[in-house]
Amino acid sequence: MKANDPGDARDAPPAQWEALLETLREAGMELFRSGAPSSPRDRAEGIRYLLRFLAAGRAICVEHADPDYPTFARMMDADMPWGLDNPDCLYLFAPITADGVYRIGGDRGTAAHFDLQVNWGHYAAGEISGWGTLASIDGDALAAAPDGSFLLTLGGTPGEGPWLPLPATASWIQVRQYFADWERERPAELWIERDGVCWPPPPLCPDAFAARLERLAQWLTRTAALWDRMSRALVENLPANFVHVVQPSSDDAGAGLAGQAYGMGNFHCAPDEAVIVEFTPPACRYWSVALANWWWESIDLAVRQSSLNHCQARLDPDGVFRGVIAHDDPGVPNWLDPGGNPRGSLAIRFLRADAAPVIGFRVVPRDKLRAALPAETPAITAAERAEQLRRRRRAAWRRYRR
Repeated sequence: MKANDPGDARDAPPAQWEALLETLREAGMELFRSGAPSSPRDRAEGIRYLLRFLAAGRAICVEHADPDYPTFARMMDADMPWGLDNPDCLYLFAPITADGVYRIGGDRGTAAHFDLQVNWGHYAAGEISGWGTLASIDGDALAAAPDGSFLLTLGGTPGEGPWLPLPATASWIQVRQYFADWERERPAELWIERDGVCWPPPPLCPDAFAARLERLAQWLTRTAALWDRMSRALVENLPANFVHVVQPSSDDAGAGLAGQAYGMGNFHCAPDEAVIVEFTPPACRYWSVALANWWWESIDLAVRQSSLNHCQARLDPDGVFRGVIAHDDPGVPNWLDPGGNPRGSLAIRFLRADAAPVIGFRVVPRDKLRAALPAETPAITAAERAEQLRRRRRAAWRRYRR
């Protein structure tokens, strides 16, 4: 076979591929700019984060980007965390277009809370103002049958059964499933279809694919930079061990979960310290406390007790939750494991709460921790902790169903 001429254009990598490689190089350099953690472990976590962030971008910018033939993409999970994700949540994404009519159906599952949003914009915009919510429906309003099945219509005119409008700027669907009892609650099994399209789908369109790659480049640059700014704002610009609670907006315009108050802040914990996080939980459907690292990832959610929710946590007899951030296991039920991170973000969520509680912090010497907790605080043995983590790991992977 005759070799190609050295000047043959087929011997040159496509320009789109070269551009993507350059984008990745620039994104990698951005990870390690001034102020970012620079220990070998931190740099390893940063490179791992970039690969995870690329995987998430591939899902929601490239692979699942056809509004005519949408499918639900898992946009976050235990090995693809980003954006201060909630360890209790299974997040799904699907593209749509405002002039379409869509059906979403399947089995609602048994998650403690189910929420589906119609949104505008895209996460790749790289600014909080670049996306938002237009309409939403929760599991209570889906009118699921006794066996869990349901059918939701989006767009067109309302008919029988649950319906959501598709305003002119509608561009994607986000589904959140909040799990409180990880071992017993079951994920939904969902499908989405657009009315009136022909099957099979047409072959890949080069121009449409080029637009997807451009969106991926924006994701890797603009959105990565946004999460970096958000993380730095919480970890560096707020007082150490502090949380600010933001009440839910009446219009939920920011694409957060409808009706949820977000406590956003940080933790700072030296190896010889313990940080006690305490509050009296309000009456609400759900609450949780979760730690995230510098890169705004939930910390090893499947293998570390880096988060607790209202079903997992233990309240003291006075009704107060006291979580303990410590680098080694303190042998108490509410240990929050920072995974070796001396600082990071801390998120506290309250869903449909009647009031936002006051969040308190106490920093104590690690060897004085027991004296700082109520006398009736139980002791957890190493064997009991290992069993907790085994059950947590199995429950997490049951949720994500590899």
